[in-house]
Amino acid sequence: MLGPLGSIRITGLRAGPDAVGSLGALELVMKFSGVRREDLRSGAAGAYGLLAVLVLVWGANWSVVKVALPHIQPIWLAALRLAIASTCLFPVVALTTRRLRLPSLADLPIVISIGWFQMAGFLMLINLGLEHVPAGRSAILAYTTPLWTVPGAVLFLGERLTRGKILGFVLGLAGILLMFNPASFNWHDPAVVKGNATLLLAAFVWAATILHVRWHKWQRPPIELAPWQLLAGLPPTALIAWATEGMPHVDWTPGFVVALCYVGPLAGSFGFWAALSVQHRLPAITTSLSFLCVPAWGVVCSAFFLHEALSLSDIGGLVLIALGLVAVTLADRRGRIRNPADSVEVVLPNPDRSG
Repeated sequence: MLGPLGSIRITGLRAGPDAVGSLGALELVMKFSGVRREDLRSGAAGAYGLLAVLVLVWGANWSVVKVALPHIQPIWLAALRLAIASTCLFPVVALTTRRLRLPSLADLPIVISIGWFQMAGFLMLINLGLEHVPAGRSAILAYTTPLWTVPGAVLFLGERLTRGKILGFVLGLAGILLMFNPASFNWHDPAVVKGNATLLLAAFVWAATILHVRWHKWQRPPIELAPWQLLAGLPPTALIAWATEGMPHVDWTPGFVVALCYVGPLAGSFGFWAALSVQHRLPAITTSLSFLCVPAWGVVCSAFFLHEALSLSDIGGLVLIALGLVAVTLADRRGRIRNPADSVEVVLPNPDRSG
């Protein structure tokens, strides 16, 4: 709980309605991720630090979901994940923001968009794809979002595609293509083709919501809306699961319970809120290109935990994605230096000082 007195000054953060509301959940993240308050004195550093933790959590999540799928139908797994994540996030929001309000009418479009598409739609599609595609390759395909986000951000949001971001875009997608390695793909297996197409569709759905998050005029902080978005995604997911898979059949093994604890509270509650905060604070192009690190880490995790082969093309792709991320980060840093007017001072409560 935040202390009543004291403050720290965070500069370099664009003022927005989420500035104070997100702090409480960020404190929880800091406790479990080892991030220090000193590291968050720069608003940009805070956003990128949150993004780094999210990459680690979501990258490992692909292997965890792959382990969980044999114990339950894929769409029912998505519904169960949404139910657990929303149940965990509601009390967190109530405790950290000291209020729990219904979304405003102006925020209903973003609640429905994220709840139905980024949460329900994306989860159902990746679970269906994971049934037929290895975890590492699934992560690669689902994170081809820059293919759609970059041109969309330029056309619809007016974001500038600087030379650094162009270089990062080219390097990142080259890494994805190298890791995908179409020559090793079995084009004659209908199930595999369907699985890969489903994962590409998931990437398109997520890209559309990234653009909507960046475009939307927020009336409430993202942390307040996150549990409602998770809850909004639950009814359509459960209805589709019931219509296509019948009643859920769950094999309640200890391993499955552990997997649920990971995909629900951690990858679900924290992951969805963190992704929403990052998408809201950083440019859409930067966000989508930075998320390319998730499949890179996912390939490493699948090789370590699931013993999926890590080829030379995978290693080369990891290097290219890392270089692309460096290019994008440097481009953002130059942009902040050249446009200091984009940064304002925000004063946040400091829980380390009490009277």
